[in-house]
Amino acid sequence: MGEGNTDAASAEQLAQRYRSLVEHTPDAICVHESGTIVYVNPAMVRLLGARSPEQLLGLSITVFVHPDSVGPMLERIQHLTAEGSASPRTAMDLVRVDGRTVPVETVSVLTVWQDKLAFQVVVHDLSAQRAAEASARRAEAYFTTVVSQLEEGVLVVDRQGRVESLNPAGRRILGIDEADPVLGLHIDEVPLTMIDRDGAPLKSGRHPMAHTLATGEVITQYVFGIERADGQQVWLSCNCRLLNPDSPDSAGVSSFADITAYRASRRQLEYQATHDALTGLANRSLILSQLSTALADEGGTLVTTVLFIDLDGFKAINDTLGHAIGDTVLQIVAQRLQQALRSEDVVGRLGGDEFLVLLAGHPQRADLPALVERLRITMAEPIIASGHRLEVSASIGITELGPHESRTPEAVLHDADLAMYRDKPSAHRELGLGQNRRSNNTHAS
Repeated sequence: MGEGNTDAASAEQLAQRYRSLVEHTPDAICVHESGTIVYVNPAMVRLLGARSPEQLLGLSITVFVHPDSVGPMLERIQHLTAEGSASPRTAMDLVRVDGRTVPVETVSVLTVWQDKLAFQVVVHDLSAQRAAEASARRAEAYFTTVVSQLEEGVLVVDRQGRVESLNPAGRRILGIDEADPVLGLHIDEVPLTMIDRDGAPLKSGRHPMAHTLATGEVITQYVFGIERADGQQVWLSCNCRLLNPDSPDSAGVSSFADITAYRASRRQLEYQATHDALTGLANRSLILSQLSTALADEGGTLVTTVLFIDLDGFKAINDTLGHAIGDTVLQIVAQRLQQALRSEDVVGRLGGDEFLVLLAGHPQRADLPALVERLRITMAEPIIASGHRLEVSASIGITELGPHESRTPEAVLHDADLAMYRDKPSAHRELGLGQNRRSNNTHAS
């Protein structure tokens, strides 16, 4: 076989491989010469919705180009003057046989087709991509609409701590006006002060969002407070997580709810459960709890002395003047006890006219008689209630806690009660009135 025949065979093989590639490529390919379609591959037939290539061959290429895209297309190919030159990738719209519009991306190459210059066009269908983009836009719009309607605040912060978005509820909760620019600000620059549960300043580095951004860990129901620019203090419960846990550059999102009213309500319920409704003093439950804590303290620094106080003759006031005046007497006695003792001492009402004092720290044994005498004098001062001038005295029992105390709170209370009973006036004991010292006052907690 001669050299010429060998070259011809090689060229034919190359052409065959090219035709096979063009026929099976997923991208649509057509060739138009002087504007007339002279070749389409199967993918182009499918793209334009034709039954066969013959339905397309011989037609003007502009028949299948959207009118808005015809002018720019013609202008692009006019600049292709050298064989092998190609136009830039361009998005445009084609029109199928059934009239539907198809978004595509095209590249036109000036080439030789059957010994004549022609334009080979590679067409990539963008329908799936556009559908995905439209779906993403719809999802984003839906997400934006939902987030904007939430009662919870939603804050998105980027990796550098800058605010990317804040929904209307978030602005309302944080006290930030719609007109105030906040996007792009670092979280430290947002006009508010964060505080922890105890009211101490909370630096942004200690906020759970900082922890989530640093570690990717999800934080739930973290409670903290903010002092807003308008002076209001608001308590929040927030959750923090990464928007995309699989991305190292993911922003963080925090959802938060205003729990100020709930917190105040809960604190009020806790207060009511542990304090006497009439006097505001600690009730029996809280007193026993405090005493139990003190007994468990091996250092013995919380409570070292317990005073059991009972008002002498209080039952007579209730019986003769009524419970309203009796209540006033109890309230005044409670106030006097609190004023006469230190803030670290605990004053409680056990019930009726019985009070208990837990002395904190290490009072000197020699100081106890003076303290007890001061309390007697304070409570013996006349009380004016509804025009009645009343005088009440108090019996006070003392029991001290040892360094290795083994008694239960109830046992300590019992010992203090016995000590108080021994302190009752001798005339009362001789008449047996001490056994009936507890009044029938019904306002005990």
